[in-house]
Amino acid sequence: MGKRKEKQIDLNNLTPEEALKLEIAREIGVYQKVLEGGWRSLSAKESGRIGGMMTKKRRKS
Repeated sequence: MGKRKEKQIDLNNLTPEEALKLEIAREIGVYQKVLEGGWRSLSAKESGRIGGMMTKKRRKS
């Protein structure tokens, strides 16, 4: 299987969902890891935690 190219995160052109994901990544301390390696560099545990926190924040609103 070939490697897929990870597209760079454009901080100037974020959708509201991407902005929320990055905000949560900053809260849990993986922001720099995401900027350097993209979303695929996160472990399943880190990704799941971000997803869970996104759901929680959406329900609050």
